[in-house]
Amino acid sequence: MISKKVHLREVLFEFTRVGNALRISAIDPITRTEVITIGSPRYDRKMLKRLARQKLIYVLKKKR
Repeated sequence: MISKKVHLREVLFEFTRVGNALRISAIDPITRTEVITIGSPRYDRKMLKRLARQKLIYVLKKKR
């Protein structure tokens, strides 16, 4: 059985303001996988990074 655990050594984040929303890109530089999530600019950036990272892990698991 192949392990579904994903270990990310590094994640690159990019924050872009789009109107009343904040667009967060999370990129795994090794696999070049990128996910995008949208959040409120009122939320803490640490929380937004965590959510984007979780989505990236989800996508990487689905690719396996």
